[in-house]
Amino acid sequence: MQVLLKNIYKTFGTNQVLKGVDLDIKEGEIHALVGENGAGKSTLMNIFTGIIEKDSGDIFIDGKKIEINSTEDAKKYGISFIHQELVDYPELSVVENLFMNKEIKKGIFLDTQKMENEAKSLFEELEINIDPKELVKNLSVGQRQMMEIAKANMTDINILILDEPTTALTNNEIDKLFKLIKRLKDRKVSMIYISHRMEEIFALADRVTVMRDGKSVGVFGTNKTSESDLVKHMVGRDIGDFYPKINFNLGRKRFEIKNFTRKGFFDNINLEVKAGEVVGIAGLMGAGRSEIFRAVFGIDKKDSGEVYIDDKLVEINSPSDAIKNKLGFLTENRKEEGLVLDESIRENISLSNLDKLCHGYFIDKNKEEEFSQHYKESLNVKCTNIENLLQDLSGGNQQKVVMAKWFGTEPRILILDEPTKGVDVGAKREIYDLIEKMVEKGVSVILISSDLPELLSLSNRIYVIYEGKLQGQLDSKEKSQESVMTLATGGRL
Repeated sequence: MQVLLKNIYKTFGTNQVLKGVDLDIKEGEIHALVGENGAGKSTLMNIFTGIIEKDSGDIFIDGKKIEINSTEDAKKYGISFIHQELVDYPELSVVENLFMNKEIKKGIFLDTQKMENEAKSLFEELEINIDPKELVKNLSVGQRQMMEIAKANMTDINILILDEPTTALTNNEIDKLFKLIKRLKDRKVSMIYISHRMEEIFALADRVTVMRDGKSVGVFGTNKTSESDLVKHMVGRDIGDFYPKINFNLGRKRFEIKNFTRKGFFDNINLEVKAGEVVGIAGLMGAGRSEIFRAVFGIDKKDSGEVYIDDKLVEINSPSDAIKNKLGFLTENRKEEGLVLDESIRENISLSNLDKLCHGYFIDKNKEEEFSQHYKESLNVKCTNIENLLQDLSGGNQQKVVMAKWFGTEPRILILDEPTKGVDVGAKREIYDLIEKMVEKGVSVILISSDLPELLSLSNRIYVIYEGKLQGQLDSKEKSQESVMTLATGGRL
């Protein structure tokens, strides 16, 4: 099936999101759709799948003009959308999720055996190793992705849209997903692949459409372009070296944890960070990286261990204790733990800084507005007004608001857990520049990241966690992709 979206426009209120976008997909093609957060990719896909209506423009399938005004219309043409945030029912079984609203019955009763047999047959065809009787809440994120793709294949699927499908997957799960995608391609299924990960785009896609500021600015064959060319078209400028070259002017030991333990999560962790240093924390998913620093910040309770700041023992039993000791923590799960999406940008930036902004029990509104405006501008948060709701910002700008909130506390130690997860290349570079500015001010930065090039480029030293234990430490001369992965998989150097 060939698809052409022609001259698509969409406006929300006074915000023109799409300004005449073109997108053409060939039969059996994996077509990447890239652009900075806010470029309009999701809006375009929501129009194509009938979630929202376009203002103007045309959609053609196999040369015939059609109308897609609802998700049911999209299903008629075999269009399926696997969203970045999966929509499933964790408390139900896999087979119950697969057959939701299309149950097979024998008389008035559900034919459970037949549904299970059909699910097994489907999984065998797609080479997916999942027990149909298993509860979805017991599956990994990768298995849930596979289940959603299988569900899409229960009908005649012609076009599959995948939005950031590998964000929360392990390397092994990514390999399995790629094999499944290639099997679907062999069956002439056309795919639209949305991702910020350039290595995936060049590994999978035949062609790439680049979007910028609500427009399609170019279509490129992956065998005829380069990563730097795509990035340049995405951001509208040459961003030079992708990672800043941070000059570490190391000071005294600023932060240290000793014998840090939480049973079942991590055991006997010892590490330190100097003033003006970025220390990387590496490890595979589930190794315990985030859990260590959630306990440091007082979100979760430790069983034993000590925290020292400037060689002084401090007691941290809650996030408020951590903030008083000049710690900041940008959590991996920004939407649920880092932000209040239905509040304004102003309120989110001021949230961790109310002690500076209050007279008695009341917030000084003028001071709060001035404070939030200052950090909004300092971090280049793209919005029309600080009174805009946070949920209306792109992912990259939401991440910058979280950073603005913590920058406002003037931390001495800043913990960044996956700070560029789901963030486009332009916003990534801006976040890297902000990290560099913090280091220049003498802040100690702890960087937890699954992005190895990011970790290797920004960190002075790297600690590697394996199954809840500190497997090793790599200094600036020892750190490499090979040495990190050796330790992360339980090996020794």
